[in-house]
Amino acid sequence: MKPLFHLLISAAAFTLAPLRAETPPQPLELANLAAWAETGAWGLADEIQGSTQEKKWKSVKPGKAVLYNGAEGKTINLTSKANHSDAEVEVEFMIPKGSNSGIYLMSRYELQILDSYGKADNAITVHDGGAIYEQWDESKPEGAKGFGGTPPSTNASSAPGTWQTYKILFRAPRFDGDGKKVANARFIRVEHNGVVIHEDVEVPGPTRGGVDGAELSSAPLIVQGDHGPVAFRKLSVRPVKVD
Repeated sequence: MKPLFHLLISAAAFTLAPLRAETPPQPLELANLAAWAETGAWGLADEIQGSTQEKKWKSVKPGKAVLYNGAEGKTINLTSKANHSDAEVEVEFMIPKGSNSGIYLMSRYELQILDSYGKADNAITVHDGGAIYEQWDESKPEGAKGFGGTPPSTNASSAPGTWQTYKILFRAPRFDGDGKKVANARFIRVEHNGVVIHEDVEVPGPTRGGVDGAELSSAPLIVQGDHGPVAFRKLSVRPVKVD
């Protein structure tokens, strides 16, 4: 019988370093004046109430908790100092009756904010709250300049004067080594007040009102400030990687 050889290997030789979960990047907290390049009449409040009957503020208590677009609700758009590409965006916003604003991902792709409370699902368009806004081509005939866009799958808007939420997972456009776009931007998922209103919606190009010029792989976030009163108590952009 051939002798048996026992190879004893220390378990320590196979001890692996503990796996460390990668720390997620810190979000950009944008519900403050310091986060923006210019602020115009935007200000901060401790408490704010939007009218349920008119397109105006009912009351404003000065402070630091809420970002809002001034007493008249009409001022410049905000442009963030920081850029983003793929991102998770969380928003808590409030508008009075009949008001209008929007969030431009990467300065170019608008998710509409509008008082659409009570409107039937079959009447919702790309101009309503929760819509991914239309594109625009000035060279087209009248009545056809606006095209594309995606209305929300359902109207999840709550009453004017109430706080509402958006939770957005966004994928930036992709470019090859020569700078040629090889994939369009996409809203992977959008929740409005906890209701999924968009899933994997491609955006072929910038929406109306977005920044002119070529699309980019990274750009600031823009908030519309000139269409009516709007307030934010949360505006958070977390960089992520979306496959």
